[in-house]
Amino acid sequence: MERINVGLVGYGVVGNGVAQILEEKKDLLRKKSGVEINLKKVYTRNWNKNFQYPLSEDKKAYSLEEILNDEDISIVIELTGGIDFPYKLLSEAIKRKKHIVTANKALLAEKGKEIFLLAEKYGVRIGFEASVAGGIPIIRSLREGLVANEIQKIYGILNGTTNYILTNMYKYGKDFKTALKEAQELGYAEADPTLDINGTDAAHKIAILASLSYGGFLDFNQVYVEGIQNIDPLDIDLGKELGYILKLLAIAKGHNGEAEVRVHPTFIPEENPLSKVDGVFNAVMVEGDSVGETMFYGKGAGSLPTASAVVSDIVDISKSVIRGIGNEIELTSMNWEHKDLSLTRVSDFFTRYYIRFTVPDITGILAKVAEVFAKYSISIAAVIQKEKVLSYYKNSTSEKIVPLVILTHTASENNVQKAIEEIESKGITVGKSVIIRVEDEEK
Repeated sequence: MERINVGLVGYGVVGNGVAQILEEKKDLLRKKSGVEINLKKVYTRNWNKNFQYPLSEDKKAYSLEEILNDEDISIVIELTGGIDFPYKLLSEAIKRKKHIVTANKALLAEKGKEIFLLAEKYGVRIGFEASVAGGIPIIRSLREGLVANEIQKIYGILNGTTNYILTNMYKYGKDFKTALKEAQELGYAEADPTLDINGTDAAHKIAILASLSYGGFLDFNQVYVEGIQNIDPLDIDLGKELGYILKLLAIAKGHNGEAEVRVHPTFIPEENPLSKVDGVFNAVMVEGDSVGETMFYGKGAGSLPTASAVVSDIVDISKSVIRGIGNEIELTSMNWEHKDLSLTRVSDFFTRYYIRFTVPDITGILAKVAEVFAKYSISIAAVIQKEKVLSYYKNSTSEKIVPLVILTHTASENNVQKAIEEIESKGITVGKSVIIRVEDEEK
């Protein structure tokens, strides 16, 4: 039985998990794959720490060159995070014809074009199953299991931190700051949670899934991203009255030769399976033209779940190396053509909308709002007008200020934004209006 040597760069939470699986499950991996995988060297900047899975001294590398210059190492595993350092590392490893496994979603979303074209040039493979949704095998499912399908849309809850926060706000009525603090105390959120709560982390992941699904490179800067940091518990409660649950949803849709890729807080119907995904769990719903709707659910982060996905890539590439396969089909890590994806502009989105105006509780307000909506061809599906006074406006006006919620039928983003701008300019409302998009298929 042939042996494949691998080198690991980055020894954090996931790196420890990968080492643990490769070391403790050698026999299982050999039995299931027919490959002996040897973790030869591991590099981290600082070995003077307590590690979850300590390594023997002979496996520790004290410089990157110990891995890059070792001709016996066929696969380099990158688990460092960030963009600049791993980009240089992987570029150098590829040039030395070492295959790559990475969990780095930011790198692939923002530098994927350069990395994959370089890999193609030097005839090496890239495994990236762990870059999206941790232990959920969504990458392999899109590349292989759903290969007979044109992917029509993808809805994903791809960030456990934000899902935990929104779950707590929905179930227990907590405000955003309280729910975030609890997530940090439990280790579900970083000390600096910016990339999670502002939607960037989920955006990196949906960008990768969109590239896989629609066969091209995309400009990450054109992905529409909106986070949850401004969500008010009032809107969660009012959405509940309309039969909706709020999630940070990552969305990709293909139509008319373009890809619509966006991340934002989204109301989904209570009967939608994604609405039942609570806490730190992730889920991805994929609709293909042949298979219909499929859903993938599981832990989206954590040491061993993510490490499981990393090891699956190591095994997959190792089997190809042993078979000596070097043709273009085996080496193609993405399903794309050599093209850049054209992304739908934000103004061209079509969806339903939850809009909360803050208005004086006087006669005629709803009629004035409806008149502007009609002007922009926005059809109203439901209205909630509460008598509850919004206390944070009590000192600014002597009038009774209340929330007015309108749920629209499917409308143009461009028209909705213009209508709200006109309504606010007329002085009908107080303060800024709240807009939350709704994904609810209308018959």
